[in-house]
Amino acid sequence: MERLIKFTLSTILISFASSAVAQTGSEILLFDLKVKKNKITLSNPKNITNHPGYDNQPGFNRDEPVIYYASFNDDGRSDIKAYNYETAETTSITTTNEREYSPTQTPDKNYLSCIIQRDNGAQDLGKYPIEGGDPYVIIDNLTVGYHVWADNSHLAMFILGDPNTLHYMRLPTKEDTVLAQNIGRSLQLIPGERAISFIHKLSASDWKINKLDTETMKITALASTLPGHEDIAWTPDGRIISSDGSKIYILNPHKENTWKEIPLLAGGELLKGVTRLAISPKGDRLAVVISE
Repeated sequence: MERLIKFTLSTILISFASSAVAQTGSEILLFDLKVKKNKITLSNPKNITNHPGYDNQPGFNRDEPVIYYASFNDDGRSDIKAYNYETAETTSITTTNEREYSPTQTPDKNYLSCIIQRDNGAQDLGKYPIEGGDPYVIIDNLTVGYHVWADNSHLAMFILGDPNTLHYMRLPTKEDTVLAQNIGRSLQLIPGERAISFIHKLSASDWKINKLDTETMKITALASTLPGHEDIAWTPDGRIISSDGSKIYILNPHKENTWKEIPLLAGGELLKGVTRLAISPKGDRLAVVISE
């Protein structure tokens, strides 16, 4: 398959994951998250990376007490690491000459799919065996920035371009449909639904959290983001958590349209430059990326 490369390496490095900013350093905090009806609290923060440089893009294993994330090595290349939050052990999943980002457990639970950034400027979507091994390239004809699996055969992708676009692909046939333009980087499965959320940037000041129903392919607006902030995560009961950079907020898009601040029992002073968030499958942990 002929590789289509439309960007220089420097352009991609600026565009992808805000890497020019991220290289200044980031860490991942892990909070205990308690949700009881309308009472929600965060407590017991722990820096699970504590490593100079880029540690970012956390994602949870669906069965084990493990968080996967991207981490820069001493050569400035990003590898995938795994942190077990019961044993407090960190292990390396990849140690390659490429750069891996956005580790995501595949629906069959056997692999970690990720963005593989090449030295020639390409950004492929591939997957590594979750126990380690050589990668399998899934998509190599698009400049993939972010992705989320709808099921074993379908995924949604943020494709870098001018503008950035939302693609939905059926893998067995490689049928690729462009669904939206000017989207944000946060692509999430919506718990309990056959649906995916994405951020639609209608204007500089109007960003919507949209739902894509993957059965009907209908797109509906759920809520507005916090002003200027596009990173969100879903709780198992269908609420959305986000941050304005220094505080954490929650919203039930089915019942309200006003974001409410989540009380922190500890760790508020650590929240600086908050970006990405991830919630454990049980809804009892929240991973938060902060500035180093």
